Amino acid sequence: MGESPIFSCKAHVFHIDPGTKRSWMPASSSAVPVSFFYDSSRGLYRIISVEGAKAVINSTLTPSMTFTKTSQKFGQWSDVRANTVYGLGFPSEAELNKFIEQFGSVKEATKAKSGTGNSTNGSSGSSSNIPIPPPETGSYGREDVNSNEPNNGNSVSKGAAGSHTRSQSLSAVSPAPSTIDSPKHLSKTGSDQLKGSVKYDTSESGLKYENERLRLALSQSCANAKKWEVELATLTTNNTRLTAALTESKSNVDQWQRQLSAYKEENQRLKQRALEAEAASGSAEAAQELRKELALMREKVESAQAALKAKEEELKALKERGPLAHDQVKDSFHDMENIRGALASAEAQLEAAMGAQDSQRRVLEALNSQLAEKIQELLAIHREVNVALQT
Repeated sequence: MGESPIFSCKAHVFHIDPGTKRSWMPASSSAVPVSFFYDSSRGLYRIISVEGAKAVINSTLTPSMTFTKTSQKFGQWSDVRANTVYGLGFPSEAELNKFIEQFGSVKEATKAKSGTGNSTNGSSGSSSNIPIPPPETGSYGREDVNSNEPNNGNSVSKGAAGSHTRSQSLSAVSPAPSTIDSPKHLSKTGSDQLKGSVKYDTSESGLKYENERLRLALSQSCANAKKWEVELATLTTNNTRLTAALTESKSNVDQWQRQLSAYKEENQRLKQRALEAEAASGSAEAAQELRKELALMREKVESAQAALKAKEEELKALKERGPLAHDQVKDSFHDMENIRGALASAEAQLEAAMGAQDSQRRVLEALNSQLAEKIQELLAIHREVNVALQT
């Protein structure tokens, strides 16, 4: 079924000062609704007041509770379960009397449900509801609330008598005037019982709060520890991977450096061979001189061929002239043989020179192609090393 409201009014809410226990602290900034609720499922009555999102009153009524009117517009009651005393400041005395009447009605209903007697409830209520002087009038009304009525208990019964017949029970359980005006005359046993119950409730609530706080801190620490373990495992894995990658990169760099050194040595060796081939074949000037020499030898061959041809024609002419030219013919044959020998030697030298030039050219071309390949390999290695250093 849940809770249902049975009465509502507006008042300023105050709490007892936990430090002094003799002064009031405002719990609401202005007059707020104060309502009685009945929970039919549990048979409980509660007084609830909410300002914004804050519950300024949450009090479960018991038969031992007593509402005490301390001035024309102010009243109070003690809640041992909440370990506080609530105070209400009303805009008028009529509003206060209506609240007292409702409080008494609810208290009677609570007594009927619990089956407790009036004498027991009255004694416990008087011992736990010591009147506190009301706050200043300006905090909840314009009229003077410190009227110093001669008998607070009688004022409660008088205010309630004109509005409802059951208010007499409230005055019956209210403390005597001497008890209200003189808290020092309370029985020592009742005061000790009140202090003990309040102290026990305070220590128990404090221990519960501390236990709950430690439980939350422990659960949060466990959650944080698990999270840190996961983060530590992730960092360890990443560190291992980075270490392996760094080691591999270092080994690759060392290998590339060794290859680069080998290629440098090979390049130096090829350069040395090219220099030796160049020295063996001669410089560009030596090649030019060789070409000139070949040209001269060709000219000599051509001149020798022309001289041979001339000698052959002369020999023909001498044969036609007869035996008188026999000595001249011999001389001409001898000269022709000499010319042929010189021509043959010149052609042999020319062929040898041309063969040497061709072989040198082939050697130079082979060396040039090898040098070009090595240079390309060195450039590729250089690019790989640059990429590795940049990454």
